[in-house]
Amino acid sequence: MSQVLQYSLHNILEARARLGEGPIWDSTKKLLYWIDIFNHRVHQFDPATGENRFFDVGDVVGAIAIAGQDKLTIALRHHLAFLNIKTGEVTPILEVEKNLPNNRLNDGKCDAQGRFWFGSMSTIEKPEASLYRYDTDGSLHVMETGLTISNGLGWSPDEKIFYLTDSPQQKIYAYDFNSVTGNISNRRIFVDLTQEPFYPDGLTIDSQGNIWSAMWNGWCVICFNPQGEERLRIKLPVPLVTSCTFGSENLQTLYITTASVGLSQAEIDKSFYSGDLFAVETDVTGLPSYSF
Repeated sequence: MSQVLQYSLHNILEARARLGEGPIWDSTKKLLYWIDIFNHRVHQFDPATGENRFFDVGDVVGAIAIAGQDKLTIALRHHLAFLNIKTGEVTPILEVEKNLPNNRLNDGKCDAQGRFWFGSMSTIEKPEASLYRYDTDGSLHVMETGLTISNGLGWSPDEKIFYLTDSPQQKIYAYDFNSVTGNISNRRIFVDLTQEPFYPDGLTIDSQGNIWSAMWNGWCVICFNPQGEERLRIKLPVPLVTSCTFGSENLQTLYITTASVGLSQAEIDKSFYSGDLFAVETDVTGLPSYSF
């Protein structure tokens, strides 16, 4: 039976982002990185001071990952690139899906071996999106095809299961994961939300193997246990909840990104804080964000 927990929810940054997404926690620098996709911005937020700075990367940015001391790997519309967070310089690495002009790159993160996983998104009419794995040797591998929006991904604490979300299909899938080879197999439905009026978006996983999934048009984050059963919901004052990650010193703070894109003025009046960054103190511990 699911609970609606009255966690203490804090609006920690009145960002009013169009499409806030992709939060990752840098345990070394104690900073939260997140993106505003349509404003072409990679943000760096310091919870200790409340200071937020951003880098304009000149294109839609769908995903980020730490890639060393002062560098992030970023997924732009049709490129992977490095962002130097000292200078703001963007250095292209390789092109992806240039032959699919209506697609763009979307959510991604690194596995524990430092491989960068990211997907693309297409239209419901033409499910031409894919999931990719970019390895540290510079090779790019197609891991899944026939998706609509490759989204919310992550790994179980024992690295035996890989999770992947296809948002318009309202499903979170589970795969067997081989951490040595980086291969995935045996896809099955982990969570089916086709009876709900909302869509699973970005996700994160805690050290107990629970999956925390942000719900687009759902006004909440839902936590599922490793069996795919709903455990609890964290309600937010905004409808477009996009992603989440654990951070802070003990990895017990859940940082949550949201969006305002596409909302009418009446909807914005009703959900004034759409696009802001939120935080919740939880009683569980998250998994660290891995680097490329």
